[in-house]
Amino acid sequence: MSKMQIIYFFLRGRAEAIRTLLVEQGVEYEEQDVMPMEKWLNEWKPKMAFGQCPMLIDGDVELVQSNAILRYLARKYDLYGSTNQEAARVDMINDGVEDLRGAYTVLIYQNYNLLKDTKGYILGEKMTFADYNLFDLLDIHLTLAPNCLDSFPALQSYHARVLSRPGVQKRRNSQNFKDMKINFNGKE
Repeated sequence: MSKMQIIYFFLRGRAEAIRTLLVEQGVEYEEQDVMPMEKWLNEWKPKMAFGQCPMLIDGDVELVQSNAILRYLARKYDLYGSTNQEAARVDMINDGVEDLRGAYTVLIYQNYNLLKDTKGYILGEKMTFADYNLFDLLDIHLTLAPNCLDSFPALQSYHARVLSRPGVQKRRNSQNFKDMKINFNGKE
Protein backbone atom coordinates (compact mmCIF):
# COMPACT_ATOMS: atom_id res chain seq x y z
CA MET A 1 0.00 0.00 0.00
CA SER A 2 1.29 3.45 -0.85
CA LYS A 3 2.05 6.03 1.80
CA MET A 4 -0.50 8.66 2.65
CA GLN A 5 0.12 12.02 1.07
CA ILE A 6 -0.43 15.50 2.43
CA ILE A 7 -0.63 18.15 -0.24
CA TYR A 8 -0.24 21.64 1.16
CA PHE A 9 1.92 24.74 1.31
CA PHE A 10 5.32 24.40 2.97
CA LEU A 11 4.09 25.86 6.25
CA ARG A 12 2.38 24.61 9.38
CA GLY A 13 -0.98 26.28 8.76
CA ARG A 14 -4.02 24.03 8.50
CA ALA A 15 -1.97 20.83 8.05
CA GLU A 16 0.17 20.74 11.19
CA ALA A 17 -2.38 18.98 13.41
CA ILE A 18 -2.74 16.36 10.66
CA ARG A 19 1.03 15.86 10.44
CA THR A 20 1.39 15.62 14.21
CA LEU A 21 -1.44 13.09 14.46
CA LEU A 22 0.16 10.91 11.77
CA VAL A 23 3.63 11.04 13.34
CA GLU A 24 2.21 10.29 16.80
CA GLN A 25 0.39 7.27 15.35
CA GLY A 26 3.56 6.03 13.62
CA VAL A 27 2.13 6.57 10.13
CA GLU A 28 4.60 7.35 7.39
CA TYR A 29 3.44 9.89 4.84
CA GLU A 30 4.77 11.97 2.00
CA GLU A 31 4.31 15.68 1.49
CA GLN A 32 3.86 17.62 -1.69
CA ASP A 33 4.32 21.37 -1.67
CA VAL A 34 1.78 23.16 -3.87
CA MET A 35 4.05 26.15 -4.44
CA PRO A 36 5.20 28.17 -6.34
CA MET A 37 2.01 30.16 -6.77
CA GLU A 38 1.64 29.36 -10.48
CA LYS A 39 1.79 25.65 -9.66
CA TRP A 40 -0.84 26.09 -6.93
CA LEU A 41 -3.19 28.10 -9.12
CA ASN A 42 -2.79 26.10 -12.33
CA GLU A 43 -2.10 22.52 -11.21
CA TRP A 44 -3.37 21.92 -7.71
CA LYS A 45 -6.24 24.28 -6.97
CA PRO A 46 -8.42 23.13 -9.91
CA LYS A 47 -8.05 19.48 -8.80
CA MET A 48 -9.11 20.02 -5.19
CA ALA A 49 -12.66 20.07 -3.92
CA PHE A 50 -13.60 23.66 -3.07
CA GLY A 51 -10.22 24.68 -4.53
CA GLN A 52 -8.77 24.25 -1.06
CA CYS A 53 -6.01 22.44 0.72
CA PRO A 54 -4.66 20.69 2.69
CA MET A 55 -5.51 17.54 0.84
CA LEU A 56 -4.99 14.06 2.23
CA ILE A 57 -4.70 11.11 -0.12
CA ASP A 58 -5.03 7.71 1.55
CA GLY A 59 -5.30 5.08 -1.16
CA ASP A 60 -8.50 5.87 -3.03
CA VAL A 61 -9.66 8.40 -0.41
CA GLU A 62 -9.04 12.05 -1.30
CA LEU A 63 -10.13 14.63 1.25
CA VAL A 64 -9.78 18.37 1.68
CA GLN A 65 -10.87 20.49 4.64
CA SER A 66 -8.53 20.03 7.58
CA ASN A 67 -11.24 19.07 10.05
CA ALA A 68 -12.75 16.49 7.70
CA ILE A 69 -9.26 15.02 7.38
CA LEU A 70 -8.76 15.04 11.14
CA ARG A 71 -12.12 13.33 11.73
CA TYR A 72 -11.31 10.72 9.06
CA LEU A 73 -7.97 9.99 10.72
CA ALA A 74 -9.56 10.01 14.18
CA ARG A 75 -12.00 7.30 13.12
CA LYS A 76 -9.25 5.34 11.39
CA TYR A 77 -6.88 5.42 14.39
CA ASP A 78 -9.47 5.31 17.19
CA LEU A 79 -8.93 8.90 18.32
CA TYR A 80 -12.57 9.97 18.46
CA GLY A 81 -13.63 8.59 21.83
CA SER A 82 -15.33 5.31 22.71
CA THR A 83 -18.93 6.49 22.95
CA ASN A 84 -21.23 8.89 21.16
CA GLN A 85 -20.98 11.18 24.19
CA GLU A 86 -17.20 11.22 24.01
CA ALA A 87 -17.29 11.85 20.25
CA ALA A 88 -19.74 14.71 20.79
CA ARG A 89 -17.42 16.23 23.40
CA VAL A 90 -14.47 15.92 21.01
CA ASP A 91 -16.53 17.64 18.29
CA MET A 92 -17.58 20.41 20.68
CA ILE A 93 -14.01 21.12 21.81
CA ASN A 94 -12.74 21.00 18.23
CA ASP A 95 -15.39 23.51 17.16
CA GLY A 96 -14.23 25.79 19.97
CA VAL A 97 -10.66 25.43 18.74
CA GLU A 98 -11.85 26.43 15.27
CA ASP A 99 -13.45 29.56 16.73
CA LEU A 100 -10.06 30.47 18.22
CA ARG A 101 -8.31 29.65 14.95
CA GLY A 102 -10.68 31.99 13.13
CA ALA A 103 -9.75 34.82 15.48
CA TYR A 104 -6.06 33.98 15.03
CA THR A 105 -6.45 34.07 11.25
CA VAL A 106 -8.01 37.51 11.41
CA LEU A 107 -5.20 38.64 13.69
CA ILE A 108 -2.37 37.51 11.44
CA TYR A 109 -3.87 38.61 8.14
CA GLN A 110 -5.61 41.82 9.24
CA ASN A 111 -4.10 45.06 7.99
CA TYR A 112 -3.43 46.77 11.30
CA ASN A 113 -1.79 49.64 9.46
CA LEU A 114 -5.31 51.05 9.34
CA LEU A 115 -4.80 51.86 13.02
CA LYS A 116 -1.68 53.92 12.32
CA ASP A 117 -3.86 56.95 11.55
CA THR A 118 -2.31 59.94 13.31
CA LYS A 119 -5.67 60.68 14.92
CA GLY A 120 -5.44 57.23 16.36
CA TYR A 121 -8.83 55.53 16.40
CA ILE A 122 -10.82 53.17 14.23
CA LEU A 123 -12.66 55.99 12.46
CA GLY A 124 -9.82 58.44 12.77
CA GLU A 125 -10.33 61.30 15.19
CA LYS A 126 -13.51 60.14 16.93
CA MET A 127 -13.75 57.23 19.36
CA THR A 128 -16.40 54.60 18.66
CA PHE A 129 -17.77 51.77 20.77
CA ALA A 130 -15.55 49.42 18.74
CA ASP A 131 -12.50 51.31 20.03
CA TYR A 132 -13.53 50.58 23.61
CA ASN A 133 -14.11 46.95 22.74
CA LEU A 134 -10.77 46.56 20.92
CA PHE A 135 -8.94 48.38 23.71
CA ASP A 136 -10.48 46.10 26.34
CA LEU A 137 -9.47 42.97 24.43
CA LEU A 138 -5.92 44.23 23.87
CA ASP A 139 -5.66 45.27 27.51
CA ILE A 140 -6.75 41.84 28.74
CA HIS A 141 -4.18 40.18 26.49
CA LEU A 142 -1.46 42.53 27.72
CA THR A 143 -2.37 41.81 31.33
CA LEU A 144 -2.18 38.06 30.78
CA ALA A 145 0.84 38.11 28.42
CA PRO A 146 2.67 41.46 28.63
CA ASN A 147 4.76 40.86 25.48
CA CYS A 148 1.95 39.59 23.27
CA LEU A 149 1.87 42.73 21.12
CA ASP A 150 5.62 43.00 20.61
CA SER A 151 5.25 41.98 16.97
CA PHE A 152 2.32 44.34 16.41
CA PRO A 153 3.60 47.92 16.79
CA ALA A 154 0.43 49.43 15.32
CA LEU A 155 -1.67 47.69 17.98
CA GLN A 156 0.81 48.66 20.70
CA SER A 157 0.62 52.33 19.80
CA TYR A 158 -3.16 52.13 19.40
CA HIS A 159 -3.46 50.67 22.93
CA ALA A 160 -1.18 53.40 24.29
CA ARG A 161 -3.24 56.14 22.58
CA VAL A 162 -6.50 54.88 24.03
CA LEU A 163 -4.90 54.27 27.43
CA SER A 164 -3.71 57.89 27.54
CA ARG A 165 -7.23 59.32 27.19
CA PRO A 166 -8.33 61.16 30.35
CA GLY A 167 -11.58 59.22 30.70
CA VAL A 168 -9.80 55.91 30.28
CA GLN A 169 -7.23 56.96 32.89
CA LYS A 170 -10.04 58.00 35.23
CA ARG A 171 -11.58 54.55 34.91
CA ARG A 172 -8.20 52.83 35.34
CA ASN A 173 -7.44 54.82 38.49
CA SER A 174 -10.82 54.11 40.09
CA GLN A 175 -10.96 51.74 43.04
CA ASN A 176 -13.70 49.82 41.24
CA PHE A 177 -11.34 49.04 38.35
CA LYS A 178 -8.43 48.17 40.65
CA ASP A 179 -10.58 45.75 42.66
CA MET A 180 -12.09 44.06 39.62
CA LYS A 181 -10.65 40.82 38.27
CA ILE A 182 -10.43 40.11 34.54
CA ASN A 183 -12.08 36.71 34.92
CA PHE A 184 -12.96 34.03 37.44
CA ASN A 185 -10.14 31.59 36.72
CA GLY A 186 -7.46 33.43 38.68
CA LYS A 187 -5.12 33.75 35.70
CA GLU A 188 -4.31 37.41 35.74
